[in-house]
Amino acid sequence: MAPTVRLNSGYEMPIAGIGTYSLLDDECVNSIVSALDSGVRLIDTAYMYHNETAVGRGIRQSGVPREEIFLTTKLYPTQFAYAAEAIDEALEALGVEYIDLMLLHHPGSGDVQAYKAMEQAVADGKIRSIGLSNWYIEEIDTFLPQVAIPPAVVQNEIHPYYQESEVIGYMHGLGIVMEGWYPLGGRGHTRELLNDEAIVSIARAHGRSAAQVILRWNLQKGVVVIPGSSNPEHIRENISLFDFELTREEMEQINALDRGEKHDWY
Repeated sequence: MAPTVRLNSGYEMPIAGIGTYSLLDDECVNSIVSALDSGVRLIDTAYMYHNETAVGRGIRQSGVPREEIFLTTKLYPTQFAYAAEAIDEALEALGVEYIDLMLLHHPGSGDVQAYKAMEQAVADGKIRSIGLSNWYIEEIDTFLPQVAIPPAVVQNEIHPYYQESEVIGYMHGLGIVMEGWYPLGGRGHTRELLNDEAIVSIARAHGRSAAQVILRWNLQKGVVVIPGSSNPEHIRENISLFDFELTREEMEQINALDRGEKHDWY
């Protein structure tokens, strides 16, 4: 079971979980069941992943009580104009009575109004915590004065080749928890990252996999991780991060790998 971090909303969020981007239908259901069976309690999905229904099925099939699970989903910009209805649609698709964390997937026309709809859903008990995905320093500075509830979480692309260190520090200074998507580099880039000489050498020193070292590096930087996988062995490996620690020198070695290399468009 992953340790938790207390959000500014007062709720506890596990610091490691599973992302479901690209997981569909039965593969998604099986991944959720496998993750929950392995002790994962943080699940990340989104309207745009077209798998909220499958995620809900996996949760119910697992037999793990709903209240033990921290469930995140997101509104896409195409939903911003009818955000209140979209929130109800997410609840229905997931088959749950409340969502632990809802994020705006990335900035877009009407994002402030959509966020205000999420604020109302918090008041109505439909959502417990709200936040943003793919917001950076300039965007957050413009956004915050226009809303009432501060974001609990900002979820951005973060991995050793795109480290976001300034953004992480800035958000932490605002009392916002940072969460990283693509923590292992993302599709088409994972192999290169997992075979990086510096990371492989550190992994060997700890008797761990390269993936575990990268995820541990994120955690020690105060970044919540949600690696995606449909492989039960990898899912177990990705949550087994709490019985070893990287040294300051090892952290610095990985910090030195930053290329400012973004692997997705937003």
